[in-house]
Amino acid sequence: MRSGTLALILLSVTLSACAQVLFKLGVSGVMARGAEASTSMLARMLAFLLSPGVIGGLTLYGIGTVLWLGVLSRTELSQAYPFVGLGFILTALFGYLFFQDTLNGTRIIGTLLVTAGIVLVARS
Repeated sequence: MRSGTLALILLSVTLSACAQVLFKLGVSGVMARGAEASTSMLARMLAFLLSPGVIGGLTLYGIGTVLWLGVLSRTELSQAYPFVGLGFILTALFGYLFFQDTLNGTRIIGTLLVTAGIVLVARS
């Protein structure tokens, strides 16, 4: 795999993981403002969709998707797609750093197994 393709993969996956952080911030902010208590489902959905975090997350996710299309035009799907697993690693790390998510032994071992699989695919 060429280094330019690998860079696109890493950027795409990182943007998608960052988008997840913004999604979480966006919906958490809406929940904190009490939109979850609204009686109207439409009002709740609009509050979520119009929150800056969700809009920012959708923007990053969209950019990551466009980059991913570039990846798919350059390499085999079966070689590129396992790198999406890096998103599990990044989101676990981001969740721990920004939201104090739990990183217990089982999650760490699972994440290491995903990492090992990505390394094997990258070397093929």
